Amino acid sequence: MRKKLIAVLILLCLALTMTTACGKLTGPNQPASASAGNGSDDSATVSFTDSAGRVVEIPKNITRIAPSGSMAQIVLFALAPDMFAGLSSKWAPVAEEYLDTKYYNLPVLGQLYGSSDLNLEELAKVNPQLIIDVGEPKSTIADDMNGLSKQVGIPTVHITATTETMGDTYRMLGKLLGREKEAEVLARYCEEIKQNTDEIMKKVGEKGKANLLYCLGDNGLNVLAKDSFHAEILDRISNNVAVVKDISSKGSGNPVDLEQIILWNPDVIVFAPGSIYSTIGQDKSWQEVKAIKNGKYYEVPLGPYNWMGFPPSVNRYMGMIWITQLLYPEQANYNLYKETARYYDLFYHCKLTEAQYKALVANSIYR
Repeated sequence: MRKKLIAVLILLCLALTMTTACGKLTGPNQPASASAGNGSDDSATVSFTDSAGRVVEIPKNITRIAPSGSMAQIVLFALAPDMFAGLSSKWAPVAEEYLDTKYYNLPVLGQLYGSSDLNLEELAKVNPQLIIDVGEPKSTIADDMNGLSKQVGIPTVHITATTETMGDTYRMLGKLLGREKEAEVLARYCEEIKQNTDEIMKKVGEKGKANLLYCLGDNGLNVLAKDSFHAEILDRISNNVAVVKDISSKGSGNPVDLEQIILWNPDVIVFAPGSIYSTIGQDKSWQEVKAIKNGKYYEVPLGPYNWMGFPPSVNRYMGMIWITQLLYPEQANYNLYKETARYYDLFYHCKLTEAQYKALVANSIYR
């Protein structure tokens, strides 16, 4: 009897050993890099290859993230606002009308690029599991990500994002954050609007493009030059008349004088929010410009972000809808209120009212 008992115990030990060993094997739904840890979800990790080709060990179950900058903030907010441990920059006051207060009042962590004011002390306080950088990669991106991760002791990844590839950006983020279904909805939306814009512009043709100028600054004498990074959408949907020699890569654009604008003589001018839209009609010095004389000047909608950029991110898709409807209503044929409400629901988690919509576009559509 004793021998039988010993034999049974040996068999049980062997079975337990085999079961434990099998638990460490990579199954079809478990990444090869999954860490056994102590059996808790918090300690388990998986390997993730980011857009810079870096293989990064990240938590298997992510619930707290930090965006590295403004572009990451706007892209990630659409997919996972509930995961935000903090913001890269404070929302503009106008954003409060559209965002849930719990997101509006998150701590500000600063930015890795741009203002380069990343607050390491504040970052340590909120203790995110992951820092995510989204946007066009700099030549130093791998070193930047590795350096930040080493400095703060938090995994850091870069996901490349452009207007052309935003669908794939969201799919990659969906895999990263375990929200593939939600990410696919956003990916398809971005691809749909881009395709719609391309089809609209095919109907318009090169000869049908409006001669357009984008003005910004306190006196309206800065322009987004043709072929500049910030003029990407303008160049796609119009004949951007702002041709200059030394193209600025900054969001503030190229400074010019009024004489140059009169020479360009655009058919349409769009003014950035906070520029001189409200006073331009009474300014006699601008009356020689065709767009001003004919009343074909408009202000870019703002809230929570400028629809045409700043940051130049997913807000550009709403900008493509607005500007094509403004310039080419017969070819675009959008119901602008429905499209705006759809966008705000997807990207800002806001049920936009008709009154809010009318306030947004008060200076932005044909009078």
